[in-house]
Amino acid sequence: MEIIIPTINLASIYPEIVVTIFAVIVLLLHAFTPHHSPGGAGKGGDHLGYISFIGIAYATFLVFTQEGGTEYSFNGLWILDNYSRFFRLIFLLGTGLTILISVKYVKDEGINHGEYYSLILFATVGMMIMGGGADLITIFLGLELMSISLYVLAGYTRNRLTSNESSLKYFLLGSFATGFLLYGIALLYGATGTTNLKGISGFISESNFGNPILIMGMVLLVVGFGFKIASVPFHMWTPDVYEGAPSPITAFMSAGPKAAAFAAFARVFFEGLPSLQGVWVDLIWILAVLTMTVGNVIALVQNNIKRMLAYSSIAHAGYVLVAFVSANELGIGGILYYMLAYTFMNIGAFGIIIVVGGKGEKRVNVDDYTGLAYRHPVAAATMSLFLFSLAGIPPTAGFMGKFYIFSAAIKSGYIGLAIIGVINSVVSVYYYLRITVAMYMKEPESAVSGAESMPSLVFSTAMIIAMVIAAYGVLRMGIFPSAYIALAQQSHLSF
Repeated sequence: MEIIIPTINLASIYPEIVVTIFAVIVLLLHAFTPHHSPGGAGKGGDHLGYISFIGIAYATFLVFTQEGGTEYSFNGLWILDNYSRFFRLIFLLGTGLTILISVKYVKDEGINHGEYYSLILFATVGMMIMGGGADLITIFLGLELMSISLYVLAGYTRNRLTSNESSLKYFLLGSFATGFLLYGIALLYGATGTTNLKGISGFISESNFGNPILIMGMVLLVVGFGFKIASVPFHMWTPDVYEGAPSPITAFMSAGPKAAAFAAFARVFFEGLPSLQGVWVDLIWILAVLTMTVGNVIALVQNNIKRMLAYSSIAHAGYVLVAFVSANELGIGGILYYMLAYTFMNIGAFGIIIVVGGKGEKRVNVDDYTGLAYRHPVAAATMSLFLFSLAGIPPTAGFMGKFYIFSAAIKSGYIGLAIIGVINSVVSVYYYLRITVAMYMKEPESAVSGAESMPSLVFSTAMIIAMVIAAYGVLRMGIFPSAYIALAQQSHLSF
C-alpha cells in the first residue's frame, strides 16, 4: 500500500489558526471570568468583544504579510492565491465590523456571553476555509462550520420567539439544502473519481462531459450554493431569518456568509466545471433575473426595515449573479469588488438600525424613522449614505459596483441581462428612498400629535468606529475606486 505524506504548509493557514485560537480564548475567558449578573452579562463582558476584535485585526495583518502568487498545500486540498486573500479580507472586515456593532447591543439585550463572539469567530474560520478550499470536501467542511455557528447565532436571543423561529427555520431549510450540495458532490465524485477541483476539470475536459451524472451533480451544486447566497427560488428562509435574528447577526449573515458562498460558488464553477460553462451559464442567467426581480418587487411592499433589507439582500445576490454569468475577467473582478462594497454599506445600514431600534429592537419599521433628521441629523445622514449606496446612486461604492458588474455583462454580450439589471436597480431606488423621505420630509409624530418622542440615540465608541469605517469605505470605493478595482482584477488570476 502506497503511503502518501501530505504537504503541510502551516504558513498558508496562519490567519485561520489565529482566528481559531482567539475563538477558543474568548470561550475560556468567559468560562473562568466571574459574572456580575445572573445572566452572566455584566459590564466586564465588554472585554470579550475587544479581544475578539484584536484577533481579527491580527489575522488581517497576517493576510497582508503573505506573499503573492498561487500555492497549493495539504495535498491539493488548500489553495493560497490572490482570490482567497481578497475574500479573506472581506470576511475579516465583515467580522470586525460585526463585533464593533455588537458590543453595546449584546449588553443591552443581556446576551453578553463569550459564546456569542466565539461563534462569530468560528463562523469566520468556516468562511475562510470556503474561500481557500481547492477540494469539494474542504469547501463542504468550511460551509458546515460556518452554518452550524450561524444556526445558533440566529436564535441567540432566546427570550424572543421570533429569534427562536429564525434559528429553527434556518436550521431545517439549511440542513435540507446541505443535503442537495452533498449529493451533488457525491455525483461529481462518482462521475470523475475525484473531489479535487483541478482533477474534476481535467477529467471533464479529457472525456465526454455530456455525462448526465455530471449535469445532475452540477445542478445540485447550484441548488446548494443557491440557498447560501439566497437566490430565487431558494430564498424562502431569508426574510424570516433576517427579521428574527439579532440585528448584528443579521448584518453578519448578509455580508460574510454570502461572500463566502459566492467565493466557493465561483471557484467550483470556474475552476472545476469550466467545460460545462455552456450549460450552467444559461441556468445562472435565469436565476439572476428571477433573483433581482423577485427581491426588488417584494421589497417594495415591506414596512419592516429588516425584512426590506432581507429582500434587498436577495436582489443584490442577483446583481452578483450577473457578474457570474459574464464569465470573464471583468466579471470575476466585479464579484470581488461588489462583495467588498456590499460589506461596507450593508453592515453600516444595520448599525444605524441597531441604534434606532433600541433595546428589544422596538423601532424597526419605516414609520419609526419619521423625522429622524430633525432629532438626530448625523444618524439620518449616515443612514442615507448607506441607502444611497445600496440603491447605486453616485458617488458611492454601490454605484461603482453595479457599473462594474453591468459593464462585465455587456462585454460578454449579455446586453439584455444588463438592461434587466439596470431596470431592477431603478426599481430598488423607491424602497430605499422611502426611508430617506421619512427621515427628511416628514415631521416627527410627536410634533404633530403630541405623542412621546423617540429617546436620544446612544452611539457607543465601538459603534462610532464601525460607522466611520463603513462610511469611509463606501465613499472611498465610490470616489476613488481605481485601487480597489485593480486589486480585484489581480485576484482572478488563479482562474
